[in-house]
Amino acid sequence: MKRLILNTALAVSIVLFASVSTGREAVPMAEDPKLEARLVDISQELRCLVCQNESLASSHAELADDLRQEVRELIRSGKSDQDIKDFLVARYGDFVLYRPEVKPLTWVLWFGPFLLLAIAAIFLGVYLRQRRAVAAPAVMTDDERERAKQLLKG
Repeated sequence: MKRLILNTALAVSIVLFASVSTGREAVPMAEDPKLEARLVDISQELRCLVCQNESLASSHAELADDLRQEVRELIRSGKSDQDIKDFLVARYGDFVLYRPEVKPLTWVLWFGPFLLLAIAAIFLGVYLRQRRAVAAPAVMTDDERERAKQLLKG
């Protein structure tokens, strides 16, 4: 009987706790929905400097929150999207952009993977040629065959 009462009390407390801890609707970060929409558009083109494989819009890192707040302030101050990106590039480098400009400084980012693929293809071709040359059966002349038979017999 005690066990039943304890289980019932536990179940009631879990239900009460769950009803109290239900989530509420997220409050927008700014009063101006246009500002937030613009922030999302800009931050989707920017890379989170902590996560590095996430956009600034989708990152949950503290630095990403700080950068989003900084972008909000720049938007409020009347900066254009390009001005904001230029400011962040000047501060953090081209890496902050998901699609950095093609310039000598970023050639490695743009063309490096293709160069590595070409080098790998060349090495694979050389390796396969060498392997084919080693695996090919040697052609023996009649004299060499006769000599081999003599050596095997004797």
